[in-house]
Amino acid sequence: MSLNKCMIIGNLGRDPEMRYTPSGQAVTQFTVAVNRNFKGANGDWQEETEWFRVVAWGPLAERTAGYLRKGRKVYVEGRLQTRQWEDREGQKRYTTELIAQTVTPLDARPREETEGMEPSAARPGRGEPAPVGETGDDTYTDLDDLPF
Repeated sequence: MSLNKCMIIGNLGRDPEMRYTPSGQAVTQFTVAVNRNFKGANGDWQEETEWFRVVAWGPLAERTAGYLRKGRKVYVEGRLQTRQWEDREGQKRYTTELIAQTVTPLDARPREETEGMEPSAARPGRGEPAPVGETGDDTYTDLDDLPF
């Protein structure tokens, strides 16, 4: 038995970049910064940031590119994958990416994203944001509507 599963919560480091493969499949890439606080050897609190490259495919890629922006807090679940390639000097290079299966926004949608929308489009419902998977529902819920 084996398992390759990764779950992170962090903030987008840049706006997602979406493109299409030659076969027409959507692919979106973005980075997520995950912070960790710990006490150092001298007893002082320190913060360390780990950056994750995230890749989403298909309908998830299109939805992710449509609603995520730099700075947003997100939960991403998926699997880790390492790619290898050669750079211009012929050196082997490696990149490890989180291939997303679920992307869930964890903060309220910024006001500028909802300006000009009809009230029903800006606030589609109440409750927790629904996880958005490749076959999941892409309903977005504004956390400002929560009663607590």
